[in-house]
Amino acid sequence: MLTIGVDVGGTKVAAGIVDEAGEILARTRRPTPSASPADVEDVIAACVKELLTDPLAERGVEAVGIGAAGFITADRSIVLVAPNLSWRDEPLRDAVAERVGLPVVVENDANAAAWAEYRFGAGRGEQHLVVVTVGTGIGGGVVLGGQLYRGRHGIGAEFGHMQVSQSGRRCGCGQHGCWEQYCSGRALLHEAREIADVQRGYGALLLELGDGRPEGIQAIEVTQAAREGDPAALDCFEEIGTWLGQGLADLAAVLDPGSFVIGGGVSDAGELLLAPARRVYAERLTGTHARPHAEIKLAELGNDAGLVGAADLARHR
Repeated sequence: MLTIGVDVGGTKVAAGIVDEAGEILARTRRPTPSASPADVEDVIAACVKELLTDPLAERGVEAVGIGAAGFITADRSIVLVAPNLSWRDEPLRDAVAERVGLPVVVENDANAAAWAEYRFGAGRGEQHLVVVTVGTGIGGGVVLGGQLYRGRHGIGAEFGHMQVSQSGRRCGCGQHGCWEQYCSGRALLHEAREIADVQRGYGALLLELGDGRPEGIQAIEVTQAAREGDPAALDCFEEIGTWLGQGLADLAAVLDPGSFVIGGGVSDAGELLLAPARRVYAERLTGTHARPHAEIKLAELGNDAGLVGAADLARHR
């Protein structure tokens, strides 16, 4: 049987028919409306209904899984808060189920992505897996003993908001010193722009990429400069990778996974990010010489992970 996965983002709603092997058989996408939650629910329903008219759907679609950035209740029905969508206590499961006439499961998008990597991606075969997505911020998900760990209230694995510096940089969550302020696309830009502003000779290439303005530098340009061997850009990845390795060591002390899978936009830099992360992880892991080390590797499913994971969670609801 088939299921439909829906990935709800701040700018687009992407949906697809997914089979039991995690393959996306048909796709659609629409812009995310910026108005009321009901408008977003209408768009989700429209995507599902469009896919149900696809000839492939004649094999039978049994359920719909929705992945959305935000806090989701333990019963996978209500979005407690979704900052990018202005949702508060939104009964998303029932609202969409009423519109499409199918069972619906709602899950945090990072949890859905983690489940997809466990089932079909870089985490296949590993029963104890931690997925960390390094993008604009940090997201993540945990699979323990082959089960998605969500916590008592359904809102676990918010790794990006572990406090790593008590009086550190202000975070969008309202706290200071959160991990994602030092290990993310935003943090990469902070490092690059600071170097270009304070050490203009050392950061000359970065400054050039920003058209002579530190604030003009973009993350993709920092990655490009690092790949070309620019020492200032390499320093930026050394800094971000150091924070990543430290965070993974801390997570390993609590969760003891067999593997870490690293995804998100910053992970496109590959070994520029993972090499320093692996080194620092090995240096700072508690009991490092007396215990097995988790493998640290790149995610495989890219932007499809949330959609595929949501669909598969609906199948296993």
